[in-house]
Amino acid sequence: MEEVTLYILQECLFSFEELLKIQPKERLPIFFSSLDLRPYAKELRSRSPRGAEGYCRQGILRALLAAPLEGISTFSGLHKRLDTDLRFRYQCGLPLDREAPSISTLSRVFSELTRKDLAKRLFEDLVTRCQQEGIIEGSNVAIDSAALRAYEKKQPKRKSEQTGNANWGAKIDSFGNKITWFGYKIHLAVDTKSELPIALEVTPAHVNDGEMAPGLIEKTASRTSTRFFILDAGYDQMKVYEAARNVKAQAIIPLNLRGEKEPPAGMTSNGTPCCSMGYAMTYWGVDGDMHKFRCPHATGKVDCPLGMAACSSSNYGMVVKVNAKDDLRRYSIPHRDTKRWKELYNERTSVERCNSRLKTYLTADAAHVRGIQKVTTHQYLNAIVLLASALAVSHHSKRAAA
Repeated sequence: MEEVTLYILQECLFSFEELLKIQPKERLPIFFSSLDLRPYAKELRSRSPRGAEGYCRQGILRALLAAPLEGISTFSGLHKRLDTDLRFRYQCGLPLDREAPSISTLSRVFSELTRKDLAKRLFEDLVTRCQQEGIIEGSNVAIDSAALRAYEKKQPKRKSEQTGNANWGAKIDSFGNKITWFGYKIHLAVDTKSELPIALEVTPAHVNDGEMAPGLIEKTASRTSTRFFILDAGYDQMKVYEAARNVKAQAIIPLNLRGEKEPPAGMTSNGTPCCSMGYAMTYWGVDGDMHKFRCPHATGKVDCPLGMAACSSSNYGMVVKVNAKDDLRRYSIPHRDTKRWKELYNERTSVERCNSRLKTYLTADAAHVRGIQKVTTHQYLNAIVLLASALAVSHHSKRAAA
């Protein structure tokens, strides 16, 4: 009978759903209470005597951040909400004695955010704050990508590749069906305990996940002391293991056996040596980079017809030691057959839940802007909402408990 492994969901330190349960009229003040947007708003000053300069730049930035939280994905929708909902306008810090910022003003400020990389900077600053306040730990990080539909007009793949923007992507779903879409991918590195993003990249949809993982690993390691990077079998490429090793971490990835003909002689597909009788040996721990395996008959795993005598004169049985450095892909620390490896891999679902929040509760998959730079800004604004929400809920909970 095939062995079935049950994976238990780990407890999350922060639940975005907690913020959503708060009454709408109270949610935005709590959300904004953790954000000081003045340093970023100062850089949005317009040189024109008209336009965004005539409005509170901080208020417009607050409105652009409130939009994903309120499920607003277009500038026209945001303008309408600001124009008709005075409480919303007031909570965003915009004056009530003036008209709401126009669609063109909102679009222009968004373009300025993109041009100056301010959304990325705010995201990175909030990641640092979450680390300082103990919300993001970063010792275990899960990496994955998700499809993003494009607002651009669909066009042939060959033409799309010339633009560097939206392109055709394809993947196999959990039921084995091939899914195609025209758009982008968001590549996320997520802290598995808080389920909050630490780093992100946006690419055209055709870019292979494995190409983006080394950069995300390096970027994450530059700001955290990550021990394990956890990825699915689609990332089973040597350069991903090497990238993790280069930052003194371990990549936890199932072996993708679809393109592999046969494992090396005398070894199972998951890196376990076989004894002279062909039985998989028993994993017996690790010392530094050295894996230790024992005779399966000596450990009671199999009933070998020859006993231990055929391979060793010792009562301990034959021992094989393997250096993980010899093949970073094949040999994982911890070993793939262990309970610890399976527990670590179970944490990979944290990045799936983070992606789900971005696309289900927020507007990550409903961008109404064109071009990869603006789509990237849109994704950063959505990710910022998750980080700011975590800070807000943490502060609100501490005040309530005081």
